[in-house]
Amino acid sequence: MDSILNAIVDNKRREVEAKAMLGIYDKALSHATKSVYTPVSMSRSITDNEVGIIAEFKRRSPSRGDIHPGAVADEIVKGYTKSGAAACSILTDTVYFGGALSDLALARKSTSLPLLRKEFIVDSCQIFEARIYGADAILLIASILSFNDIVKFTDTAHQLGMEVLLELHDMDELDRFNPEVDMVGINNRNLSTFVTDTDVSLRMASALPDDIVKVAESGLSSIAEIHRLRDAGYRGFLIGETFMKHQHPGNALKDFINATE
Repeated sequence: MDSILNAIVDNKRREVEAKAMLGIYDKALSHATKSVYTPVSMSRSITDNEVGIIAEFKRRSPSRGDIHPGAVADEIVKGYTKSGAAACSILTDTVYFGGALSDLALARKSTSLPLLRKEFIVDSCQIFEARIYGADAILLIASILSFNDIVKFTDTAHQLGMEVLLELHDMDELDRFNPEVDMVGINNRNLSTFVTDTDVSLRMASALPDDIVKVAESGLSSIAEIHRLRDAGYRGFLIGETFMKHQHPGNALKDFINATE
């Protein structure tokens, strides 16, 4: 890890330590299994959906700066739901992406679609936190975790009724693949440099098990890319900036889906 990714992860570890010192996670640990919300399967929602788009909510990113700074989570997610998303991804990192756990809570109240907590998870407490705020699935990023961490965090998520999307970027990370995860996402964006290459998903496709739900992430903006990735075996497509840069992201999603038909 280096550069932007290193800074993000270092900051995330400090956040987790600060919350632990304040006792914030104590409530999460004691209340996570008492939530009235029962998670639903994100992987099934993706495979059952004709297009399989995971529509993302984010206000900004390190590579693009502000994208939609005034966006309100429940309004955007309602639009995504009406427009045919298979699931929604909610950025909860504040410093680099302008998100918050409150966005996840608002999204949960506004849709029955599966919600992915998009976060740099480095501690089990963040998984309990995701459960309390209404996530159906969590993201685990292979480049910032050991194989043992991935196994442990996957088991924790499953015990809480949530699914796991394991994110890989290159062949070197295949040794951290845990067959117990529910979905594998290939991130076309190098998180160390934030350079995007949509051919990464195509190059990685044949290295993944045939029976795993495959998700292409980042940099997707054209219908042609979706068709090529479908042909390569991908069922899910995580798209954020392409929609969020519009005043009405839900309408942008609707137009995108209509164009794929």
